[in-house]
Amino acid sequence: MKAEQEDEIVEEAPGAPENGAIQTHQYSSVSPPSTPSEQDLGFSTYFEEKVHIPEDANQMFSFRKLWAFTGPGFLMSIAYLDPGNIESDLQSGAKAGFKLLWVLLLATIIGLLLQRLAARLGVVTGMHLAEVCNRQYPTVPRVILWLMVELAIIGSDMQEVIGCAIALNLLSVGRIPLWGGVLITITDTFVFLFLDKYGLRKLEAFFGFLITVMAISFGYEYVLVKPNQVDLLKGMFVPYCAGCGPVQLEQAVGIVGAVIMPHNIYLHSALVKSRDVDRKNKKDVKEANKYFFIESTIALFISFLINVFVVAVFAQAFYGQTNEDVIKKCNETGIPHADLFPPNGTLEVDIYKGGVVLGCYFGQAALYIWAIGILAAGQSSTMTGTYSGQFVMEGFLNLRWSRFARVLLTRSIAIFPTLLVAIFQDVQHLTGMNDFLNVLQSMQLPFALIPILTFTSATAIMNDFANGYGWKIMGCVVTLIVCAINMYFVVVYVTSLNSVVLYVMSALLSVAYLCFVGYLVWHSLVSLGVSCLDFRSRMPASLARRRDIYLLNDMETDVADG
Repeated sequence: MKAEQEDEIVEEAPGAPENGAIQTHQYSSVSPPSTPSEQDLGFSTYFEEKVHIPEDANQMFSFRKLWAFTGPGFLMSIAYLDPGNIESDLQSGAKAGFKLLWVLLLATIIGLLLQRLAARLGVVTGMHLAEVCNRQYPTVPRVILWLMVELAIIGSDMQEVIGCAIALNLLSVGRIPLWGGVLITITDTFVFLFLDKYGLRKLEAFFGFLITVMAISFGYEYVLVKPNQVDLLKGMFVPYCAGCGPVQLEQAVGIVGAVIMPHNIYLHSALVKSRDVDRKNKKDVKEANKYFFIESTIALFISFLINVFVVAVFAQAFYGQTNEDVIKKCNETGIPHADLFPPNGTLEVDIYKGGVVLGCYFGQAALYIWAIGILAAGQSSTMTGTYSGQFVMEGFLNLRWSRFARVLLTRSIAIFPTLLVAIFQDVQHLTGMNDFLNVLQSMQLPFALIPILTFTSATAIMNDFANGYGWKIMGCVVTLIVCAINMYFVVVYVTSLNSVVLYVMSALLSVAYLCFVGYLVWHSLVSLGVSCLDFRSRMPASLARRRDIYLLNDMETDVADG
């Protein structure tokens, strides 16, 4: 295709069917549906203001353009720094030392590849993943898919809100109870979410500030502890775990499950819409994909370093330590909460106990700085989680509510279960709940990975930007590996429950779950041209013509009335 033929030229094929089949002879953009309701004055989104992209002619790379595209990737990277990830990091260090750093590196690289697909979908189509799912799946699978993604968002949101509450409890020396911290977090999240009224770039700068706070807080702990750099590099680049057993294996699986989060793929595909990209111009779309990938790489590299800080601190200071060692140290330094650690056994830590242990070994300052970092992680991820909830609900259900109504609804969905947990659980006994929430989110991964791989591989949706064979194969392998790892995590968790009733319930739910995952895989394969699975030849002719039952609708079709 010649460079000068980049503008959209779309012609309807002679004798095209009424369902909107379109023949494209050159590069064409994909237009989102346009309806009068989108112009309602009461409807507002994160995209009210779009960031202008400067023109730098005849330049292969421009820092001005990179700066203009900087923002969505850093908001996306916050999900890699939420309290669930921080807890996974500190447990990895305490249980396996530096030996699992290579797993963290590999999981981050896999996450980057998946985020690349999400960003490309948003840039090329002008729609985020939930909106594309709304147009491509029949009603029943679409509703089930929405419910599954909402479950993942609720699980993540509970961890994030409770992470903030734990940080406030530590900072107040126990004066703010867990339920009080939850209410404070929910309230200030409402306030912070409306910062984009003062400009999109100001909101992105606020998120950048929170990431900086995390980097400084956890970086301080890293410098204070002074980890062995040789062991750190060996653990990061040598994919081996000498002397590891079931505990370390489960922890490695937990790292992958904590890093790759389903709702983050939906979020990133929406955030990239905030840039003013001419999607009718192939050169501009290609350029946007390039800069978004560079920005995402930088953002995830920074998030990886922050995660490494946490792993290294607990690997150096607490790997192989026993509860007796911690109790003795806490008593020497006069730090309260020594009763958190039973007198026997290897040290087990979570976000709360981790702060206490740091205070016992390295002083009160280490405890408070740790709590500040956790507060920044929880607050930032709670805000991005709320955005995820809004985008998912708007996209799947095609809602056009006022901004306040949407924020209130998405917040309320997570408020009530989180408050119940905060009221009936104390801050010292939340590890079991976190394990359950990690399993819940792990189970939802196929409901993001399969759709994003399907849609970014479909020429009808992505045109010239559809995944090539290499990306399709790599995407399938990554999806299979990630899903298999997380299903192992689920099986390990369920078998640890030691209840016949729960086993039976889990078996029944597993059958339904696997059937729906199988449907999504079948839909994907048929959509991408695996003809042996296409049963149209065994259907009546009138029914076989209805491509929208199980094949991808051509995204050029405008489903709106005007």
